[in-house]
Amino acid sequence: MDLRKLKTLIDLVAESDIAELEVTEGESKVRIVKSSAMPQNQMVMMQPQGMQAQYAPAAPAAAPAAAAVVVAAEPTGYIVKSPMVGTFYRSSAPGSAAFVEVGSTVKEGDTLCIIEAMKLLNEIDSDKAGVVTQILVENGQPVEFGQPLFVIG
Repeated sequence: MDLRKLKTLIDLVAESDIAELEVTEGESKVRIVKSSAMPQNQMVMMQPQGMQAQYAPAAPAAAPAAAAVVVAAEPTGYIVKSPMVGTFYRSSAPGSAAFVEVGSTVKEGDTLCIIEAMKLLNEIDSDKAGVVTQILVENGQPVEFGQPLFVIG
């Protein structure tokens, strides 16, 4: 494929609404992907339909009352936090039993979960003995460094 044809294809993608174009010509294969200003893995949060009326703009006279802040209750007990960024797994393999459940008794060194980071599976061990009172992350959910994972009472 010659350079002029490639330039024409790039211009076509840039000027159109398509995000990606792949062309195969003989042994040559070209894939053009339009970059955007938006992040690729952007998560969009939507309100449930029943919640929309609750967040409707308040009348100007009611503005001070609308400024009330709801504070979530802080979990009580020892909080096990994620030591890394990755994907949280409650068991060693899909279909296997979870390492711990709410109500499980753990001692120091017991495996609580696995966090997959860069294709490596890292076992996260308990650094405190006690009973698991809360599991704060869903299986398969991405986690951030320092994010609370478990509460041990």
